[in-house]
Amino acid sequence: MRNPTLIDIHAHVNFAAFREDGDVVLQRAREKNIWVINVGTQTDTSRRAIESAEKFDRGVYAIVGLHPIHLEAQEVDEEETHFKTRGEEFDYKAYKMMAQNEKVVGIGECGLDYYRLPELTPNTPNSKPNDRPNDVDEIKQRQEEALIQQIELANELNKPVMFHTRASKEDPEGAYFDLIEIIKQHPPAAGGDIHCFSGTKEIAQKFLGLGLYLSFTGIVTFKNAESLREVVRYVPLERMMVETDAPYLAPDPFRGKRCEPAHVEYTARKIAEVKGISFEEVAERTTENAKILFRL
Repeated sequence: MRNPTLIDIHAHVNFAAFREDGDVVLQRAREKNIWVINVGTQTDTSRRAIESAEKFDRGVYAIVGLHPIHLEAQEVDEEETHFKTRGEEFDYKAYKMMAQNEKVVGIGECGLDYYRLPELTPNTPNSKPNDRPNDVDEIKQRQEEALIQQIELANELNKPVMFHTRASKEDPEGAYFDLIEIIKQHPPAAGGDIHCFSGTKEIAQKFLGLGLYLSFTGIVTFKNAESLREVVRYVPLERMMVETDAPYLAPDPFRGKRCEPAHVEYTARKIAEVKGISFEEVAERTTENAKILFRL
């Protein structure tokens, strides 16, 4: 397989939304010369990311880790799918074993998610050990502890970290600033990426100052995303990557439909338009960035 035109550095073709046709979706991306990194969010999806990557000799890879929303028992209603998570604690040994697979190129996605804090399942007499009282400070503390453990695992294995950050509606910057402080105290030795970046130019500057990459999704194509396009103009191409976050965040003209890795081209083309440079330049540089960070 020849070198890729683009690399979708963050997709979830390992999710239930692709249960019936995941291999076909990945092959469709490969036919467009797009490589894909499938990202786990808990034990099962991390295993499926590896299993999916092992079906292809080159061009499909995996990242394994525990997403902060899976630390608590809750129901989540996203754009295209509704799911219930049982609550999971980070098992260092189990994730280390998975991460030693040659197809695994990073740890994550891990980080801080304050967006759904009010939606957590109430504690009841029949609660399982992970169904703890919904004290916001306790939940944030558990997220921080799981994140630090995953940074430590990444450092032990010399792999980069895929960071997730989502702020609450009430405090749109709080999660970002908390993550910045954690990274300062626990820096990822092999680097990392702030996935689906949607913060301000000032926050982007702080992450760039920590030596991290920022990746952008189909949100940059949305009509109401001019503030994010201003950030795209600011972030140097040398520190930027592209992703889909499939099955979520489908770019125009696919909004409202299931997103897939082949759609990453639309994000790259919009970035080129915003920056006033060629698509080829964006494709070449973001691909090189991904190959450097994930050692592809």
